[in-house]
Amino acid sequence: MKLNEFLLAELDREVDRSRRALEQVPEGKYDWKPHDRSMIFGYLADMVATIPSWIAMEVTMNELDIAPTDGSTMKQEPNKTSAALVAALDKSAAAARDALKKTSDEHLQTTWQLKARGQVVQEAPRYQMIQDTINHWAHHRGQMTVYLRLMGATVPALYGPSADDKSFK
Repeated sequence: MKLNEFLLAELDREVDRSRRALEQVPEGKYDWKPHDRSMIFGYLADMVATIPSWIAMEVTMNELDIAPTDGSTMKQEPNKTSAALVAALDKSAAAARDALKKTSDEHLQTTWQLKARGQVVQEAPRYQMIQDTINHWAHHRGQMTVYLRLMGATVPALYGPSADDKSFK
């Protein structure tokens, strides 16, 4: 199996899980957080919706500086409803799928760099960075389900049943 085929299949499984979680986002909770040191729920849900766009960047760009010295040019409007979050997920997943379909094993084995203020903070073959991104996505989606539970919202089955959804999905 080619690397891009493996990553596409994993992307599709994780998109489905993320969609089920984002469909449970309650209205009016964008600024909610469980603790003063926690990130706000809306920011977390936005990350779950848009992390697939990172995969597209890891395929199509050679590096990304997440804290450029001249300030970030990436501006994103917050997605404040479940429908907006699902739409953002669909858009970011489509970009990731398109990039993965167009790439090769050879390209996925080339080096990609994550920088902060011009300094390399992480460097690895693209396929490893993409796998780490998918793991990072699952981490934040899990964090989001804890927030859902604490807000009294439904926690969907993701890797198996939840207290609210007994299905194996």
